[in-house]
Amino acid sequence: MASALHIQGIRKTFGKGDKTVEVLKRIDIDVAPGEFLILVGPSGCGKSTLLNIIAGLEDPTEGAIRIGERNVVGVPPAQRDIAMVFQSYALYPTMSVADNIGFALEMRKVPKPERQKRIAEVAAMLQIEHLLDRRPAQLSGGQRQRVAMGRALARQPQLFLFDEPLSNLDAKLRVEMRAEIKRLHQTSGITSVYVTHDQIEAMTLGSRIAVMKGGVLQQLGTPDDIYNRPANTYVATFIGSPTMNLIAGTSMGTSGNGTFSIKDASLPIACPAPAGQAAQLGLRPEHIRFDDAATWRGQVSVVEPTGADTYVVVSTAAGNVTVRTAPMTAASRLLPGDHVGLAISASHASWFDQASGERLAA
Repeated sequence: MASALHIQGIRKTFGKGDKTVEVLKRIDIDVAPGEFLILVGPSGCGKSTLLNIIAGLEDPTEGAIRIGERNVVGVPPAQRDIAMVFQSYALYPTMSVADNIGFALEMRKVPKPERQKRIAEVAAMLQIEHLLDRRPAQLSGGQRQRVAMGRALARQPQLFLFDEPLSNLDAKLRVEMRAEIKRLHQTSGITSVYVTHDQIEAMTLGSRIAVMKGGVLQQLGTPDDIYNRPANTYVATFIGSPTMNLIAGTSMGTSGNGTFSIKDASLPIACPAPAGQAAQLGLRPEHIRFDDAATWRGQVSVVEPTGADTYVVVSTAAGNVTVRTAPMTAASRLLPGDHVGLAISASHASWFDQASGERLAA
């Protein structure tokens, strides 16, 4: 049965005195039984350190980690009933695939018939039955990662921990393995925490995402929350590819009946900031469209066809703006140097304070 995970007030510092560096700053996250939580952020944000604390590879400076009802701070990793999948596979090169998968069960003195049954079940789940007699050197990168996941699955732990397991794979294999990991989680229902710097992995895999920066939890929410209602400009620009457009301007008029004044135009949209206050308007590329009648004008600088979409970068007095458009349309056939009008989808607008970057309540 899946267990809940409670991360309570976790701080972590390295060094002493004047050289003390605080890498985690009071992280609080509750993970429900069976949930798939993603820890995402750039290198150095503290996500791997937090995973290591959950695993017992690091001790927190302050705070508690509870798996179920048990505080596991100070409990050795082997006694936490967790399984970890690493970026580097960490397979035993002299053992067969079957022996690698069953090694943890053998160490726990699981009887051989039960061990073989579990190896066969896991191999069938991962579609690697034909590889059981091979050694790691005879496998591709994707096959090795499947074996590493199989070793974790065979344990049937309370908690799965994934430390950037797809970073060593090529783009095609990453897509395949993302789908495999999601399917395995849906099948097993085991509570999982997954560390990545890849926002596409975060959006596609997680039931909730924790976005981190500088040891601080910036936002915790569903992929829809994170994408459509970012808590600040950092989250708005970190999640999403291409990134969210941020347009600086000034609120004019009253809420519900106002405009947003930018350098070369006034947009017919009410800003929640008081009249005269500087703010930033956030719009995803798909929420801007081309309109010859629009007063906001710009010049096309770059056209990027990607197959499923075409991205058009428009240079305006308020800065560069990226527009997502469908292929095989008039907009997708624009050329650098073309002059265009831009219209916005007011219902999808996000608003941020100019000074702090925090989201404004609409």
